[in-house]
Amino acid sequence: MRAAFWLLTLFAIAVAVALVAGNNQAVVTIFWPPHRIDISFNLTVLVLAGVFLLLYVALRALSAVVSLPLEARRWRAQQKERAMYGALMDALAHQLAGRYIRATKSAQTALAQEKSLGLIAGQPGQVTGYSSSRSNQLQSLAHLLAAESAQSLQNKVLRDQHLQLALQSSEPRNAQEVREGVQLRAARWALDDRDAAASLDWLTQLPQGAARRTLALRLKLKASRQLRQTVQALDTARLLAKHRAFSPTAAQSIVRGLALELLNDAHDPAQVQQAWLSLDESERAMPELVVHAASRLMALHGDVALARAWLLQVWESAMQPRSDIGDSLRIKLITVLESGFSSLDATWLARIEAAQIGRPRDANLQYLAGMAYLNRQLWGKARQLLSQSALGLQDATLHRKAWRALAVLAEQREDGEAAAHAYKQAAQL
Repeated sequence: MRAAFWLLTLFAIAVAVALVAGNNQAVVTIFWPPHRIDISFNLTVLVLAGVFLLLYVALRALSAVVSLPLEARRWRAQQKERAMYGALMDALAHQLAGRYIRATKSAQTALAQEKSLGLIAGQPGQVTGYSSSRSNQLQSLAHLLAAESAQSLQNKVLRDQHLQLALQSSEPRNAQEVREGVQLRAARWALDDRDAAASLDWLTQLPQGAARRTLALRLKLKASRQLRQTVQALDTARLLAKHRAFSPTAAQSIVRGLALELLNDAHDPAQVQQAWLSLDESERAMPELVVHAASRLMALHGDVALARAWLLQVWESAMQPRSDIGDSLRIKLITVLESGFSSLDATWLARIEAAQIGRPRDANLQYLAGMAYLNRQLWGKARQLLSQSALGLQDATLHRKAWRALAVLAEQREDGEAAAHAYKQAAQL
């Protein structure tokens, strides 16, 4: 369609020229004393058009001849730039393929091409579109690839050299993102070398926004755990969970593990209470943390009433018909409650008794109630419940304690045969 329009346009121009110039009798007279030259108007127009075209072609030819050196420089610069980017892509490809020596050589080739490109261009941007910001970024990336390859080859001297050069190349403000990437990689390398303190130093040099990115927080979490800085690691894990860096199950597991470490690091009751108060409400609602905190507080001879107050929510949850608390945690709960029987009040004794009556076939509750009665010197009830629990307990520790308690009760009755039998059963466990 476009060709048809052009053809119609040419025909229109030809018709217009024929109508104007066909019957044009005009004459142009040139007086050049003592001569007089008469030329038709049509010929004059053709001559002027020809002269214009001739001058235009001559000027274009002269401009092309004059610009030949500049075009040659531009062509050479383009070839260098293509070779430079090609070498950089080769370095990345070799790095991903695990060919670290080839990756280092390709990165060094890219740096050499970049240097020669700067010499050809005189100043960046004059010959090609290659700007100073691209130059800084390319140098930093090339040095970073070389440093990464050296790290994989355990050549720390070469790695540190390229790392410093990458940091120098990324000092300008237009290469800030590349600099942040270099610092993050340096923090990761420090972690690989088991130098968590150096890793945290690199992370502290990051800007505030970059330090809150998921990658930086992951590195900070690993470094804090290596240095056993539990409080900082716990805060970092909370941020990662808030950013959804982990699945909900994994986040809960990591936070729970760090909270357990925080409680284990407490060496007196005041520290246990301080660690407990430093936890979030959602963390203080985790049954595992509640039981462990109460266990630590009792083990350090803290306030037993406070520990039982913490355990109350877990106890109520465990006594529900369809509780999701596992058997191992139930046994630990029973063990913690048993360790505080010396100061057991009537309220908790009533709770234990009601729970055992509500579940008469639960061997664990039979054991707990039997030990509570034994502590209160209710020998008959204790003997009955402990004898029943000894037939159904699955945990070896509780089973052994039950037989030992039965042996003590038999000795009080002066029943040597029953005591010997109970001690024998305990020894076999």
